[in-house]
Amino acid sequence: MRALLPYLALYRRHGGQLALGVLLAIITLLASIGLLTLSGWFLAGAATAGAAGLYSFNYMLPAAGVRGAAITRTAGRWAERVVSHDATFRVLQHLRLYTFSRILPLSPGVTARLRRAELLNRLVADVDTLDHLYLRVISPLAGALVVTLVVSAGLCLLDPRAGLTLGAVMLAILALFPPLFYRAGKPVGEALTALRADYRLQLTAWLSGNAELTLYGAAERYRRRLDDCEQRWQDQQRRQSGLGAGAQSLLLLVTGLTLTGVLWQVAGDVGGDGSSGSGPLVALFAFATLAAFEALGPVAGAFQHLGQVIACAVRLNAVVQRSPEVIFPAAGPAPAAGVALSVSRLRFHYPQQTVAAVDDLTLTVAAGEHIALLGHTGSGKSTLLQLLTRAWDPQEGEIRLNDVPLREWSESALRAMTAVVEQRVHIFSATLRDNLRLAAPDADDEQLSTILRQVGLDKLLTGEGLNAWIGEGGRALSGGEQRRMGIARALLHDAPLWLLDEPTEGLDAVTEQQILHLLATLGQGRTVVIVTHRLRGLERLDRICILDRGTLIEQGSHQALMAQRGRYYHYHRPLEVYSSAINPCRSVVASRPCSDGLE
Repeated sequence: MRALLPYLALYRRHGGQLALGVLLAIITLLASIGLLTLSGWFLAGAATAGAAGLYSFNYMLPAAGVRGAAITRTAGRWAERVVSHDATFRVLQHLRLYTFSRILPLSPGVTARLRRAELLNRLVADVDTLDHLYLRVISPLAGALVVTLVVSAGLCLLDPRAGLTLGAVMLAILALFPPLFYRAGKPVGEALTALRADYRLQLTAWLSGNAELTLYGAAERYRRRLDDCEQRWQDQQRRQSGLGAGAQSLLLLVTGLTLTGVLWQVAGDVGGDGSSGSGPLVALFAFATLAAFEALGPVAGAFQHLGQVIACAVRLNAVVQRSPEVIFPAAGPAPAAGVALSVSRLRFHYPQQTVAAVDDLTLTVAAGEHIALLGHTGSGKSTLLQLLTRAWDPQEGEIRLNDVPLREWSESALRAMTAVVEQRVHIFSATLRDNLRLAAPDADDEQLSTILRQVGLDKLLTGEGLNAWIGEGGRALSGGEQRRMGIARALLHDAPLWLLDEPTEGLDAVTEQQILHLLATLGQGRTVVIVTHRLRGLERLDRICILDRGTLIEQGSHQALMAQRGRYYHYHRPLEVYSSAINPCRSVVASRPCSDGLE
């Protein structure tokens, strides 16, 4: 139960609306009970009075009561649905915001250990399940408790023994059924939660990897695993349905026994002398008992869902209650107009990895300097960019921006000073305009169009222009176009520090030259760090830094490094000369210089 405490606190934010929903539910239940009880008494009384009671029996008052109860029940049910569902959706909104706001700071340190489908399942399906707490547990239980007390008290005015008997039985059900069916349903709820998550993970993997699975003949095997998981999921659903049916059957049995006991008690006592006036009141007790037990119907099976709700809360808490590996200060220096970098004796290894991705790295970049980080795959280039943006914190060493430790900059200041183009640029399912305004919310259409033309995406302006819908994941764009979209965002973001991870990967030679010229032109006065495998255009940069196994082994201008005849020099040599080192060439022609890049 403790797992639910953080989420119950969110329910208190809408306590007034939730309480109003419970109150309306109680009024609706009482109106329904009153309608059935009064109707039963009215029919029995009219039958007993017969034709002789045409002038002595008051037909108008109970008829008005029946009509009033029917109107109250209808209006109350409508109002209760409107209020309860609105409150539930508001609670669900805050649950999602609460969960997302706690997951976001965990990226990538904690969330990297979870598969994306698993994280999405917790953020969506597990959060959605938490709304059962109000709709299936709190509201029915509160309504049933109040109805039990009100109906028992009302019947006690007519016959204390029958009223107390009915109240005692209903209170006993409220006391015994919830823990009984909670314990019975807890293993089923936990299994349902786990199987639902497992099924969605396997389904996502099967769909995303269907092409490879089909090519290698493994699709059928994966499909059988998926079918097996689905079958176990359905088995647990059948068990839950069986528990629900068992709860309702037991409640129906208790209802019949209680009705028999109440009728036995009131048969000779109502009216005090067993006169003919007792007949209609016997019907009143019978219908009141049946109607009151209808209010207990949702309670009988509600608590079997509580196990599933708690299991979802435990799964969410396993993520949201973790401490982020990177904590930003609430305040710090104001964003600077220029940025100088200083990296001193930096060492970092990823969680559960023993080999350092960055090892004893020292590097200084002056404000306004343009440098390239060059090296083979796994040499620590991209990791260094992640450390500069505080996606991770190093285990040893220090990074400084303008001689201020990176840990002392607030997140807002750091993001304002930094523009990043990652290897994989995410394109949102939105318009072209919305995708660009992520970097510059105040940019007008003219600015956006100018940037698109500068990065060679002017063809996207044809047709619907900036209103064009890009689609999920940018399916309509090629890999090179997506990369240029990332560069366009960086250009729109007025930041003094640019961190570019393979900005020209996937571009043809002409577009590559255009982008490099554009970066050199618009990057004037900005500090630019480019991670690349490609050797074209590096002579334009102020400095080239060669990384190997996470440490800096060479640095200098293109001309200086070529004169040193070191690693950088060998990157430019023909493949037949440099065959014993890292495979640096993309060309398969041995006599051709490796001018494209490194592997």
